[in-house]
Amino acid sequence: MSNSNYKILLVDDEPDIVEFLSYNLKKEGYEILTANNGKEAVEVAKKELPHLIVLDVMMPDMDGIETCREIREQKGLQNVLVAFLTARSEDYTQIAGFEVGADDYITKPIKPRVFISRVKALLRRLQTPAQEASFQYGDVRIDKEKHSVFKGEVEIPLPKKEFNLFALLSSKPGKVFTREFILDQVWGDEVVVGDRTIDVHIRKLREKIGDEYFKTVKGVGYKFEF
Repeated sequence: MSNSNYKILLVDDEPDIVEFLSYNLKKEGYEILTANNGKEAVEVAKKELPHLIVLDVMMPDMDGIETCREIREQKGLQNVLVAFLTARSEDYTQIAGFEVGADDYITKPIKPRVFISRVKALLRRLQTPAQEASFQYGDVRIDKEKHSVFKGEVEIPLPKKEFNLFALLSSKPGKVFTREFILDQVWGDEVVVGDRTIDVHIRKLREKIGDEYFKTVKGVGYKFEF
């Protein structure tokens, strides 16, 4: 899929930032949509169904957190990628963003090459064959039908819960999964003993597959990167 096939919606109340980001993304061939506030962003997103929304957190009237929450409630927009654009780096701001469905954070001041790199990394998630039975990341291959994981040519035996946790995290590389979502998807209605159940399983996956693949997002959850 070429860059020209991707729609990116830029939302910021500062026209200079919108113009700056638009210029750099258009040079890469992306189709760009813009909005100056949260309410307008929701309407444009509903009409155009962008692949990615770059959303400023600090906007008057309807801030980015509220805008993201409303976007996630719209039919057809539950899975659109959302990256928050912010000058704030406090943990509580990021936690609030991830809780309403943010996929990433991009901090100001923005360096064009870094910004483009982050956008490309986000859009690669749309190319991930998450629904296929078998797929590979780097030297790690997972086969859902055969319930097997290989690193290189070596098969790595995983108990059911570890496999299900790995399958969930690797289904969307780079996406942060909250602890609550992981518990719901992997353990469901089962009684979970202890608050550190997920942490223990992540530690085991790091030992068996590689520490570099599993990232902790403080106060939120975990993500898989390769």
